[in-house]
Amino acid sequence: MALVSLSIYLLNPWIGAIALNTLFLGLIGWSPKKLLTPTGIIHAWILGVLIWGSLGWRGYLVVGCYFLVGSGVTRIGLAAKEAAGIAEKRSGARGPENVWGSALVAALCALGILLLPWLSLDAKTIAPLLLLAYIASFSTKLADTCASEVGKAYGQRTFLITTLQPVPRGTEGAVSLEGTLAGLVAALAIALLGWAVGMITLPDIGICVLAAFIATNIESVIGATLQTQLHWLTNEMVNVLNTAIGAIVAVGIAWVGHQWGLF
Repeated sequence: MALVSLSIYLLNPWIGAIALNTLFLGLIGWSPKKLLTPTGIIHAWILGVLIWGSLGWRGYLVVGCYFLVGSGVTRIGLAAKEAAGIAEKRSGARGPENVWGSALVAALCALGILLLPWLSLDAKTIAPLLLLAYIASFSTKLADTCASEVGKAYGQRTFLITTLQPVPRGTEGAVSLEGTLAGLVAALAIALLGWAVGMITLPDIGICVLAAFIATNIESVIGATLQTQLHWLTNEMVNVLNTAIGAIVAVGIAWVGHQWGLF
């Protein structure tokens, strides 16, 4: 009987995750504004089940807010961006490559937390770092999305990050003041949400914003240099690198701060 009760307890989060994601993504699929492609919905369902099952409602709320805000920002000035040929493909509807390009790092962090009880590791030390990496990855990705989309829509002057020479909006590796500020606000918003639901500490908010700023600028350098030379370095692959850099930088800052007694 005890074994049956334990099995039901362990399965409940996953049953809830399956039911919730089926309902939520079903509504998105029927929505007149297509936020996801049909295959994108399937992959988002898999991601959502993993996140809810691993991190519960807190982790799910973070990824849900990232998705909704990121999708909304993509549609800012959409008609003008489409006319200029710099809009996201499919009018911003996310496919599988977008889902995992944005959330693969976060999914791995969630999976790591799920597996910690079965690994011979110091869970008390590692779990907070994985949660920080999870939040930092989404802070970084939303910062990148907002910086890019706001810059393309409202950037008065855009510069190539490697040379600081003026370039047209939408150029790979281009940055603008408007986009940079929007990115910082976006990173702060996700970090504040992560703190509000108890996933990270107060000092971690600043760490996430700093990590997102560093990672998005490195991503711009990659876009201005390597992305034009390496055919396999697609936008989605750059997104994976971007979020990984943000997560790694955040964990590195937190670890150094802990070693020096700063946090």
